[in-house]
This record gives sequence, structure tokens and C-alpha cells, in this order.
Amino acid sequence: MKSPQTNGICERFHLTMKNEFYASAFRRKLYRSIDELQADVDAWIASYNTERTHSGKYCYGKTPMQTFLDSKRLSDEKQLDRTSPTVNENRVAA
Repeated sequence: MKSPQTNGICERFHLTMKNEFYASAFRRKLYRSIDELQADVDAWIASYNTERTHSGKYCYGKTPMQTFLDSKRLSDEKQLDRTSPTVNENRVAA
């Protein structure tokens, strides 16, 4: 969804990535290919999601992956269309 809140979250992530990854990566290394840069981006994102604790809403000092795993059960419970047929599934073809 294109809400101001979603856009703000994306903008904040881009700023974090710029400050914590790109600003230092381009000072430490001369990238010779996009694949080489992508490998370092992938490693940084893995660290960002699994090692670096966050202070954002609902994270409470946990990593994003910990927050996701802790709330996955609640999310699964809210997916009502997974547990019961939807209106369209109940219709009989004419």
C-alpha cells in the first residue's frame, strides 16, 4: 500500500542502508562488478535482519527476524482465508 507510513518506513530503511552500508562499503572496496556489490549487500541485509537489534515499533530491542518469528503465529491466525473457504470458493459453477 502506498500510505505515508509505509513510505516513511521505506525511506528510513534507505537512509539506514546508505549510512551503514554504502557510505563505508565504497570507502573500503572498489567493486568490479554488480555481482560483487550484490554479494556484499546480501550479507549486510542478512546481518541487518538477524544480528542487529532494532528499536523500532514492535521490535523492542529484538532483531527483525526475531520479531517476525515471534509474531508469525499471530499473523497465521489472522489469515482467515487459509482456514475457512471464502465466499468465491463456496459458489457452485452454473
